[in-house]
Amino acid sequence: MGFSFGLDQKNTTVSTEILAGISSFLATAYIIVVNPAILSQTGMPFPAVLTATITVCFFSSLLMGLYANNPILVAPGMGLNAFFTFTAVFTYKLSWQVALGTVFWSGVFFLLLSVLNVRSYIVQAIPKPLRYAIASGIGLFITLIGFANAKFIVASPATMISLGQLTPAVLTFVAGLLITVILLIRKVKGSILIGIVLTSLLAWPTGRWWGGSEVIISIEKLVAMPDFSLFFQLDLVNSLQWSLAPVILAFVFTDMFDSLSTFVGLAEASNLLDENGEPQHIKKSLVVDALSTTIAGLAGSSPGTAYIESAVGIEQGGKTGLTAVTGAVLFLPFLFLSPLLSAIPSIATAPALVLVGVFMMKPVIRIRWNNLEEAFPAFLAMVLIPFTYSITQGIIWGFLSWTVLKVTAGKWSEISLALWIINLFALLALLL
Repeated sequence: MGFSFGLDQKNTTVSTEILAGISSFLATAYIIVVNPAILSQTGMPFPAVLTATITVCFFSSLLMGLYANNPILVAPGMGLNAFFTFTAVFTYKLSWQVALGTVFWSGVFFLLLSVLNVRSYIVQAIPKPLRYAIASGIGLFITLIGFANAKFIVASPATMISLGQLTPAVLTFVAGLLITVILLIRKVKGSILIGIVLTSLLAWPTGRWWGGSEVIISIEKLVAMPDFSLFFQLDLVNSLQWSLAPVILAFVFTDMFDSLSTFVGLAEASNLLDENGEPQHIKKSLVVDALSTTIAGLAGSSPGTAYIESAVGIEQGGKTGLTAVTGAVLFLPFLFLSPLLSAIPSIATAPALVLVGVFMMKPVIRIRWNNLEEAFPAFLAMVLIPFTYSITQGIIWGFLSWTVLKVTAGKWSEISLALWIINLFALLALLL
């Protein structure tokens, strides 16, 4: 195959693959802004996280194209970045250096599982309704973060949360959200990225021409050298502790389920299957996914994972790794635009967070809601993720309640040894 990508065998052309890569990039590029917006809340510098994000996107997507020959882009995962910030750092009170260390070790663990082919055994042990519920719960969590960042939803001593005041900034967020939805409905390529840009432009007058004295957007310069200050700042020693095993395993399992569901979903929808009917180059793709997470820990970002938005490029005709290579190269120019991108306010990225939450809710329709012994654990996992502000708690209580209900129903045979082991880790996580 070499770097020819097997274009003739896949009945595609260079021009088709390049156009597909551009389409996938436009659908994925929002992560350049959204990931730093989430991770910088830990105290990590926005420009440095932006540099780390682009580094992960470039090298991971490049590997996916050159090594795995799949038309799938890889970038820091939504949900994984929320877990990094709001669970690993805020809930577990880890420094971001230690949190980056847990990302690195989870990548090493995931890599071993991928190379040894253990992933199949583990994934088969996780009930599908819980997989669907966890994905949907993370979607709700991300949506809540988006609304909170825009101050559309605020804390309330009377009702816990409440609708915020309709300030000029909040109204700008609402306008940006509606614009982005309309662009998506009209199938405009790069709708989310365009929505971020347009919302930022709408926010420019705030504090200058209307809305009080607080200036939301301030740009001193457009271009600057990349900020590599987060590179190799991870704490490898203090992150490798037994007490942090739940954090590392949560990264491993979330990343694994996310990537596997992406590979399987894209392959089935686009007929990117091998001769056995399995997703093409799945083992190599999972190895790249794991390497992406180790790269993320070293560079200063949350874990990388395969992006479902790659479906945009695949729908445009992308079938080989040249699509991923094209997308990878398009990330590089943004290394020098951190001052421009760091000026994008949270109300501009908030619509993207809300809408990514919408996209992640799709699996919820596959849960059998009329079967209570499956519906209840799935519902518990889904709602506890946003309600507890912790992805870990949703996963833990989903697994434990599933096991208890199956045991009390006398369906011991539906609980595999691997699931018992996962439950043991869940109990340890609660105790620790």
